Amino acid sequence: MSTSTHSSAEPSAPAADRARTGGSVTDDLVEANAQYASAFSDPGMDAKPVLRVAVVACMDARLDLHKALGLALGDCHTIRNAGGVVTDDVIRSLSISQRALGTRSVILIHHTNCGMESITEEFRQELEMEVGQRPAWAVEAYSDADQDVRQSMQRVRTSPFLLHTDDVRGFVFDVTTGRLREILPVS
Repeated sequence: MSTSTHSSAEPSAPAADRARTGGSVTDDLVEANAQYASAFSDPGMDAKPVLRVAVVACMDARLDLHKALGLALGDCHTIRNAGGVVTDDVIRSLSISQRALGTRSVILIHHTNCGMESITEEFRQELEMEVGQRPAWAVEAYSDADQDVRQSMQRVRTSPFLLHTDDVRGFVFDVTTGRLREILPVS
């Protein structure tokens, strides 16, 4: 299933350019950065987010978190992974975000129609068979986004490494409407 907004009949302009020049997507991105950098001026910001919030979300390309949440550059820390699940590495990032950079709030965002709902832990077994080594990480697949948000909230709230666990809220983003739906934790 393609998540691109471009139809396969009409490639994007950079894709059409690559077809003519033989360049790669990375080449296009490096060129875009050169254009960006030519007009860039240091905003003079600190690494500490202005709103003192960290957002944990899925890496899905359909989620434009800054636009969806009305955020500007420097407002938050954004931590993304497959599914937006709270893993040990997310706890690591949140610990640094809170303890070294002053965040106090955590927002967790899963979304509808997530790819993590269509794969299973068998993915690890398939990788092991293919490469001869079992991944050390869990896939963290799920079939119920609401329940996984609750589990992720619980992981944040009970982590001994996090200082601030009283303002942790979870949501599911609807990829067809752009709306967030809040998920209440288990009481």
